[in-house]
Amino acid sequence: MNSAEPLPLVVIEPTRRAAALRLGELWAYRELLYFLVWRDVKVRYKQTALGAAWAILQPLMTAAVFTIFFGRLAGIASDGLPYPLFSYTGLLVWTFFSQGLSQSSNSVVGSAQLITKVYFPRLVIPIAAVLSGLVDLAVALPVLAAMMWYYGIWPGVAVLAMPFLALLALVAATGVGLWLSALNVEYRDVRYVVPFLVQLWLFVTPVIYPANILAPRLQRLGLPAWLWGVNPMAGVVEGFRWAVLDAPTSPGPLIAASTVTGLALLLSGAWYFRRVERSFADVV
Repeated sequence: MNSAEPLPLVVIEPTRRAAALRLGELWAYRELLYFLVWRDVKVRYKQTALGAAWAILQPLMTAAVFTIFFGRLAGIASDGLPYPLFSYTGLLVWTFFSQGLSQSSNSVVGSAQLITKVYFPRLVIPIAAVLSGLVDLAVALPVLAAMMWYYGIWPGVAVLAMPFLALLALVAATGVGLWLSALNVEYRDVRYVVPFLVQLWLFVTPVIYPANILAPRLQRLGLPAWLWGVNPMAGVVEGFRWAVLDAPTSPGPLIAASTVTGLALLLSGAWYFRRVERSFADVV
């Protein structure tokens, strides 16, 4: 009987730097990331009668409510577009962002049993929670195409920017999600703050109204219109409408400002997450 070869010894040590990102680990654990994404998708629709159809119904029903109260009763402008199409287009990327933020904020605490038993880069958990929302976004896009056909509106060359804008929404949701998921481990008040934060964020994002409503007010205060891009979702939502619905004016400066803000949130969120993750197993 041959003697078994000795197993390789793996020693896990803390990093020399306080917040080394070690992004190479994410690639090494890409299969775990894949399985966590599908786990989140399956858990979300487990034992539901409509399943993934909820990914369509949520933005569609919200757009219907917005159309009745804001489009018809309040008479809010929609850049010359049919208000149902205007609101649904904005709600697609907003729903992806808000659900990614909500899911990722509680992802680390919700994976306590996994964290305390085995080592893997903890960044995988909130990133998987955000990535799972891409499935819902893909499911809801055909409804947007059907609405565009109904209203006779077709995209132009700007539609090529749509993947970049979806990526920017992913970056923003991941950045904020990393901050909130790390803070939620130490301060459980975060789970009560997140619903209020999402609701407030919706009203400061041009989902219900077009961005050109606020631009003149900023200029009267001596502020540039692109300053609204400090809210990363402002550029995403307005840019998504421009790309998909072939709006005449390009919100380039707004998108550029939102890109800078989104990247700043992602990098700072990853830095803070890595800085505090060594205490997750003890606190969670």
